[in-house]
Amino acid sequence: MQTRKLISGLMGATVLAAGFGATPALSADITITMAAPDWPPTRFMKEHFDATYQSPAGHNTVLDMDFIPWPSFYERVAASLTSGEQKYQMIVTDSQWLGAFVEGGYYMNLTDKIKADPELTAILQDLHPALVSAYSTYPHKTRAQLEEMGEVPGPGVNYYGFPQFPDTYVTFYREDVFCHEGEMAAFMDKYGTNLPCSYEDWQDTDWTKWGQIGEFFQRKAGDMLAGETLEDDFYGIAYQAGKGYDFSTMAINAFIWQKGGDIWDESKAPDAQAEGVVNSDIAVAAFEEYLSYLQYMPPVAQTGQMDIFVIQDLYMQGKVGAIIDWVGLGEPVLDPSASTVHDKSAFGPAPGTRQADGSIDRTGNIGGQPFVLTTWNSDEVVDEALNVVKWWLSRDTQLAATANGGQSGLMSVMADPTYNDLRPWNRAHVEMIDWQKDVWHVPDFFELLTQQQEEFDKAITGQIGAKEALDAVAEFQQELLEDAGYIE
Repeated sequence: MQTRKLISGLMGATVLAAGFGATPALSADITITMAAPDWPPTRFMKEHFDATYQSPAGHNTVLDMDFIPWPSFYERVAASLTSGEQKYQMIVTDSQWLGAFVEGGYYMNLTDKIKADPELTAILQDLHPALVSAYSTYPHKTRAQLEEMGEVPGPGVNYYGFPQFPDTYVTFYREDVFCHEGEMAAFMDKYGTNLPCSYEDWQDTDWTKWGQIGEFFQRKAGDMLAGETLEDDFYGIAYQAGKGYDFSTMAINAFIWQKGGDIWDESKAPDAQAEGVVNSDIAVAAFEEYLSYLQYMPPVAQTGQMDIFVIQDLYMQGKVGAIIDWVGLGEPVLDPSASTVHDKSAFGPAPGTRQADGSIDRTGNIGGQPFVLTTWNSDEVVDEALNVVKWWLSRDTQLAATANGGQSGLMSVMADPTYNDLRPWNRAHVEMIDWQKDVWHVPDFFELLTQQQEEFDKAITGQIGAKEALDAVAEFQQELLEDAGYIE
């Protein structure tokens, strides 16, 4: 996408007071340039800002959003920050970047501003605790640690961000396929269990059934599906298996956590270890289960190219029956001009791991992004940027954003009686956000992530097994984290 540039000239306002002479009252213009990924949640923010924002300080404020394609988003932001050009006043940032860019001196510590401002304090207290943990704190504090403190903002905790878009992954599925009487009966005959059709059915869907769905719906061109002859091959399931950025990690972490395994836990440094944890028997078994379902997905899944956009596109083309993807990618699915399944789609919670008591653990890696302020802004710009934060996280704006394909992380907004009806995936978002936790926030996260993605890709493409991949990841992480002083 081309970057949109909005240049604001100096505008003066002259107020003529009755009975007095002309008194010029200039309201200084402020331009806030924000780095933002180019997708619907940020596009809506720009459009809604231009249509509705009024500065409480009386400024003529321009929000100049630099829309950057997702595949190059991190590299472009990192290059700008480290170049010293000081281009951005605000940045939509993945939570994993907090450590690197806080330690680099680029992201502003908002703790004192929050504590001194009742409105900001109230917003922080209303945020879902998963978001306070993942989006706001550095050094990273887990939800459990924050809850032990019993106070938000908590003593000794540093806060940096507020949610621009809190994302969760959910199941997108074809109602015309999953609710077809013939397919439902055949599935029951083959597996002795129901094919999930309703939201409540998906609440009771675990990974075992997910694999059965994948096996059941593998069809070739010319086969019958839901009473119609297929023109193309069809697949039942798809989830992230992409080498780029964090795509496979976001899916694999869920399997590991749900089975009772873990990644290296920075909140327990320096005692937490990588070796023996990252490559534990539990983690290996979880990764093996993740890999076992790739055979039922479109062939691209085993090439390392199954990223979140490929999954979305295959689903919108009608080639996959059910996918696990971010709700931030839901809106195009409902667009008749873009999606062949716009009138056939429904949404439910993502599958999870069945526990001994029959419940399902859906723990997964949180998505979405906070936005932050940079450290080189004047006091006037900082105050106005925080006014933008308050505007974005106000009830009316959050409901408007949600109605246009966004999401809210404010508990009061998610509890609004109209919320679940605003978009068809909202009920699943509200359910899934309770299960979210985050990957590392340490400055070395990108090295950790890049090497891990490489090893995961080798396993996904069949070059090595799950154990060999996780052994290599654990060895690399242990050495790097010891050298960096995070592990004793």
